[in-house]
Amino acid sequence: MRTVEAQREQVLAAVRRLPVERVPIATALGRTLAEPVVSTLDIPVFDNSAMDGFAVRGVDVAGAAADVPVVLRVVGEVPAGSGEDPALGPGEAVRIMTGAPTPSSADAVVPVEDTSEGFGAEVGGTVAVLRAPRPGAHIRRAGEDAVRGTELLPAGMRIGSLQRSAIAAAGVAEVTVARIPRVAVISTGSELMPPGEPLSRGQIPESNSFVLAGLVAEADGEVVLRESVTDDPAALAAALERAFELEADLVLMSGGVSEGAYEPVKQALGGTMAFEKVAMQPGKPQGFGVAASGALLLGFPGNPVSVAVSWEVFGRPAILAMQGRTDTERPRLRLPASADWSSSKPRRQYLPAVIDRSDPAHWTAGPATRRGSQSHLAGGLGRAEALIVVPAEVDAVVAGDPVEVWLLG
Repeated sequence: MRTVEAQREQVLAAVRRLPVERVPIATALGRTLAEPVVSTLDIPVFDNSAMDGFAVRGVDVAGAAADVPVVLRVVGEVPAGSGEDPALGPGEAVRIMTGAPTPSSADAVVPVEDTSEGFGAEVGGTVAVLRAPRPGAHIRRAGEDAVRGTELLPAGMRIGSLQRSAIAAAGVAEVTVARIPRVAVISTGSELMPPGEPLSRGQIPESNSFVLAGLVAEADGEVVLRESVTDDPAALAAALERAFELEADLVLMSGGVSEGAYEPVKQALGGTMAFEKVAMQPGKPQGFGVAASGALLLGFPGNPVSVAVSWEVFGRPAILAMQGRTDTERPRLRLPASADWSSSKPRRQYLPAVIDRSDPAHWTAGPATRRGSQSHLAGGLGRAEALIVVPAEVDAVVAGDPVEVWLLG
């Protein structure tokens, strides 16, 4: 059997980076940066108040305390959005709101709660300061987060909500990103019926195309075709033609890659794809190739758990690499096993798992179902929130053993 690493390296070596395009940040969520984002502004743009209160000169209020308040004249007001810069003389203060630019002559802000009058102190009146602020107190300095020209986000990073906020704060309206991957999902099997349809003997609901389409979307791909076909190689060939007409970058096929008499992927693509036995459980039979169109072709075994595991090991890294993503791995933890179970020696085991978080200081991980990693357990797959990866040389796992856990979702 081939090692998982050898198969994965072959798949990733064939990945073609997608072309790039400029998009407005309003539509950039989930895209992968093809160029770094460089700030066009200082962040913050200007010195501004971190509190509602009074802008002051520190020298005027250095001795202020509750029993010895310092009384200042209120000579102006600066709300957020104002461009005014009122001057402060000795013994003077300016009412100021959070986010408003601090007067150039002020070097601290006294929060409204540290005064006796609060905002009852009107312009033209007085305010009593009850606590001396430290120098620079409650002033956000221009550029303290980033200065103009700073690289905020590197190429290869996914734009999530927090990243998009940073891009907007940097004054950047458009970003250069990888084109969205176009993916065709084809499930093979004459026994497959649409979910909810009446079943005759030997028929089962088709679920593989749904899990793959969802996983593609979670990896920021666009599913341009989702089909289920029979075990007739001609039916698969017709579906592939539709996928190529839709300019798919990646074609995912489930079923038809093993050793049976009815293996349409092998029969239709035997000259284009290589079919290997990989030392993993589930997911041993794997198909890989590149179509004449340049589309990457991946063939997974037909059982649902095999499909999900094969995606995590080969499909997800490939689609992320197409987008130029620098991090193609799932977050990983090392946790104690919550139960005993048999592994899959001499194959690496990928076990759908749940994490017990009942003790926040001592998480554990264990099988999502009593039947472990058997490839047909589609119902139990719905409970999985992680994969436990057990090395090929391990015979069995005992409760308390440290295990590698891949977090899903």
